[in-house]
Amino acid sequence: MTTQEILEAARAAKQAVALASSRTRQSVLERMADALRAPDSVEAILAANAEDMAAAKGHISDVMLDRLALTRSRLTDMAKGMREVAALPDPVGDVLRKIVRPNGLVIEKTAVPMGVIAIIYESRPNVTSDAAALALKAGSACVLRCGRDAWASCHAIVEALRAGLRKARLPECAVSLIEDTSHASANELMTADGLVDLLIPRGGAGLIRACVENATVPCIQTGTGICHVYVDKAADLAMAVNIVENAKTSRPSVCNAEEALLVHRDVAAQFLPMLKARLVDARAAAGITPVELHLDARAAAIIDGVPAAPQDFDTEYLDYKLSVAVVDDVDAAIAHIAKHSTHHSEAIVTADAAAAQRFTTCVDSAAVYVNASTRFTDGGEFGLGCEMGISTQKLHARGPMGLAELCTYKYIIRGSGQIRGGASAKMSCYTNK
Repeated sequence: MTTQEILEAARAAKQAVALASSRTRQSVLERMADALRAPDSVEAILAANAEDMAAAKGHISDVMLDRLALTRSRLTDMAKGMREVAALPDPVGDVLRKIVRPNGLVIEKTAVPMGVIAIIYESRPNVTSDAAALALKAGSACVLRCGRDAWASCHAIVEALRAGLRKARLPECAVSLIEDTSHASANELMTADGLVDLLIPRGGAGLIRACVENATVPCIQTGTGICHVYVDKAADLAMAVNIVENAKTSRPSVCNAEEALLVHRDVAAQFLPMLKARLVDARAAAGITPVELHLDARAAAIIDGVPAAPQDFDTEYLDYKLSVAVVDDVDAAIAHIAKHSTHHSEAIVTADAAAAQRFTTCVDSAAVYVNASTRFTDGGEFGLGCEMGISTQKLHARGPMGLAELCTYKYIIRGSGQIRGGASAKMSCYTNK
């Protein structure tokens, strides 16, 4: 099918999804999760993923290959995520605000489905099931457009999910995958006025910039993640090493991974050798990839590493690389973050409540942490189920986008014959001719 045909089919399917009961939408997600874990589906998905992996080797980095890879365990986690979304309260129909006017009008601000949600993403097949689950639970149809590297995997996943839709007697086109992986299909989604109600890009800076600059449909700006950890002079340094290690190395290819470290000058001489020992020396001795430290001049005077270039602090590495700078105080850390951050996630490690308060108040990012890893910026970790993406803008959603952020609202007004102006309004239509 062409992209236009897929979009038209999704538009035709959206009403059936919106009209489905809460119990029906819950049931379809459970059936889709079952279909994802069915033996035939598992084998088909893993075979398709092996095909993608073979084609991608030598063309993308090892950490990006890890994002692309599927295993039986990851498929189990994907199905679990769908079931968790299924069990969440249904946002559709929630009365967000109720106003009773003196004239007797009852005004209810009510959550309603978006309609058709389009998601453009790259080489992360798990996004396929996450996006489908969230869109359907929120009463919307979804149109998925993955990257070329992941197409076979995503197609196999969608085929499994559609088996669940058939069992629930909902239109298969409620979950669709764009067949064209060229730039043309992405551009078509960006300009599909009347067919796409919300566009969500998930990927690198280039994709997000293209969507924000070119989309004529409503578009969420999901951010690249130049995430910072600031180690304050009042930090527990052992805790700080643990946080930095987790934020950088637990999964460096994701957007909530740390890319820059700021260290207060008063503790830099003590902390930076601890950091190098853990992230470089110990990892090399254990036969695992050490972190490449890109050091500003003040950090380089304390430990060995790669001299930091000016652009390093504006780079989302998505790799075992970390930019490191020594700063004078918390205000200098805040200023550095304001200059280089993508407004995703930032953290301060400190025992000083005043410093923590200043940091959380002044840092303008979607998620700001005190004494915790940036890796928690995730819908599941926030108790939202899986998430559609991390919004770094301020309208209409910010941070992990769960079910509530995938709904819009309308005002439903109930009256008993009220007219504006009462009896005088009836007279004016004659006297004001």
